[in-house]
Amino acid sequence: MTSDIQNNQHRPIGIFDSGIGGLTVAKAVKAALPNEDILYFGDTARVPYGVKSEETVRAYALEITQFLMDKGVKMILIACNTVSASAKEDIIRKAGSIPVLDVISAGAQAISESGLGSTPTVGVIGTIATVQSKAYEVALIQQLGSVKVIQQACPLLVPLAEEGWIEHEVARLTVKEYVQAFDHYHLYALILGCTHYPLFTNLIADVLTSKKTRIIDSAESIAASAKQYLEEHGGCNTQGGSFNCFVSDRPKRFQELAERFLGQPLTKIDIVRDLDNWL
Repeated sequence: MTSDIQNNQHRPIGIFDSGIGGLTVAKAVKAALPNEDILYFGDTARVPYGVKSEETVRAYALEITQFLMDKGVKMILIACNTVSASAKEDIIRKAGSIPVLDVISAGAQAISESGLGSTPTVGVIGTIATVQSKAYEVALIQQLGSVKVIQQACPLLVPLAEEGWIEHEVARLTVKEYVQAFDHYHLYALILGCTHYPLFTNLIADVLTSKKTRIIDSAESIAASAKQYLEEHGGCNTQGGSFNCFVSDRPKRFQELAERFLGQPLTKIDIVRDLDNWL
């Protein structure tokens, strides 16, 4: 029997995040699957998610999921760690037969596949909501069995990224303040537990005490997982390659930051203001 995704090869992959951070996932997916059409939604009116309650994040995520489903996506990638921690199961139920992948599971899998020794110490930086959920700790224990997880909330990094202050001195000082929490640990790896954080990878690498610590960006891992799933289920597109963006506010600002990050022009950013009507 032909699977649903085989019948819908030419439909786009839906990717969403609270703002520009999920573009790290979109960029990785474009590199891994250059012939896929991508539909990206950044909830720029309601960023950041990491300081909001689980109930609020869940409501926002389900609105966006319905929007993506109505746009006819064949797969949904949750490019937001806060949503992955708070609403993944709700999204999976709502999506029905549409496959859903998330960055937390992808990040934990990347650690498990890296050939680490017994009982490693793994650091996680994330939003307040992601850290409080302990979703990475649960996922890592499921993958590895024995692991020591040290977490640090970094709530100021998302606003800095959204303002484009990636290489600003304020960003450097903020990153240093957060990352020094790991100075007394011999980290095997540090997971960037928010899709905004790879924008600060160079700063993070500079201030880490141990230069042997591996920095794990789950964007690459979720892109690989998406490629593997589509190949195994006969769902790869061979004739696409478009990239369409939707935001809930500030389309010009989003376009400016997105073009700088992606290194390519975006001809149109569509704005959606009535997300609550998509439920």
